[in-house]
Amino acid sequence: MPKKYHIEVRPTPNRYPQIGRSGIVDWGEGCLKCPSCVKHECVYNVYRQRTFSAETNADTIDELCKDCFRCVQGCPKRLIHKALNPEWENLGDDVYTPEVVAANWEQAKTGKIPVSGAGYGGAFVGKGFDSMWTDMSEIVRPTRDGIHGREYISTVVDLGRRPANLRFDERGNLSTQPLPMVRVPIPVLFDIPAFGDMSSRVWHAVALAASELGTLAIIPQAEVEPLSDLRSWLVPLLETDGWDRKWIRQFRMVELADSSDTEERFDRIKRIDEGIIVSVRVPATVDAATRAWELTDHGVDIIHFVADERGYEPGVPDARHLKDVIRAQHGALVERGVRDEITVMASGGIAMAEHVIKSILCGANVVGIDLPLLLALECRLCRNCAEGGECPVRLSTIDPRWGAQRIVNLVGAWHNQCLEMMGAMGIREARRLRGEEGRVMFFEDLETDTFARLFKGREG
Repeated sequence: MPKKYHIEVRPTPNRYPQIGRSGIVDWGEGCLKCPSCVKHECVYNVYRQRTFSAETNADTIDELCKDCFRCVQGCPKRLIHKALNPEWENLGDDVYTPEVVAANWEQAKTGKIPVSGAGYGGAFVGKGFDSMWTDMSEIVRPTRDGIHGREYISTVVDLGRRPANLRFDERGNLSTQPLPMVRVPIPVLFDIPAFGDMSSRVWHAVALAASELGTLAIIPQAEVEPLSDLRSWLVPLLETDGWDRKWIRQFRMVELADSSDTEERFDRIKRIDEGIIVSVRVPATVDAATRAWELTDHGVDIIHFVADERGYEPGVPDARHLKDVIRAQHGALVERGVRDEITVMASGGIAMAEHVIKSILCGANVVGIDLPLLLALECRLCRNCAEGGECPVRLSTIDPRWGAQRIVNLVGAWHNQCLEMMGAMGIREARRLRGEEGRVMFFEDLETDTFARLFKGREG
């Protein structure tokens, strides 16, 4: 059994005031100058601590306020009001909603699981991963209470190819040669964000975090050289063939963008060193099943299905969600009888800890996270960088060690949530999660198999 895995989190403060959901509108005109002003009686000392950030044009009171409404209710002239912050409402998109962005900020700051309060008040079902419901029937067992339980829950996963069968000699000794494999303690790798102010300092922070967590970070080939001291934790995306035998042997794993000569490049790497794990980056579309079969038959170690940053098929009209792509690809490989031979990685739109578990339940072995890495560094997801504008939080100026700790905190909080979910499902090992659809319900399937029959009109 693998050694128990623990992530050391440390509270790491923000560099800039955090955007709050609501803001205080404080009208000075008409103030009675009460001797015991409600502002002075704030139990959180919000009004005494408030400052103004000239860099982001933000009042820190939006971040400090705990929404207790005592000042709003206590002012005799009703001069203090709470209002929704328009900057909050404009954060992110329909996948990275303001709530998701803020939750990731808080987890990167504290390393703790966010507490939402008295129950869930959201929609019954939503798009993408929100249309999946996991089976939590084992939550009543105190020994499987996630991070607090007495039973050991392993999140270790193996990256690489597996033999289709084992052969033994006449004496009963194993004669099958072992295939190269990399073991990581969490089913999460770091992937390349679709956009972002990706300076050398940001890449340094990502690589440092990967080394501290024991996982791997996929980075562009051009960014590898300054990080040579951390090469054991790097997976270069080989954009060109401008590398030699000595250089590529420094890495345990490399990745290729799928192209017409992928098989030829794969063979070249394996001729240099058969021990190097080779991943092929394939657009995450349902129609890629044939390509997945070809790569599996050719001996590729990992197929990395990549969706767009929102988690949908890239460049496809009426695009399907990543969960549907993974299910389709997993089912196709199972039908061909080769699923256990290949490692499947999925990335794009993995915005929360629960998305990690849900992706694996759909059929992935491991997932890649991208934009949450930037959120850990206080990214606003404004996309100014993609349009040639200036980053409002100047990611290019971060201290790499500060950034690494923020990423470690985020993954630490996600890891604890994964343990909670696995414990509640009665699953003690991440490897057993793969394709375990018996522990999940899909709204689309329920609607078709159950409700469609109830409301189907009678013929004639």
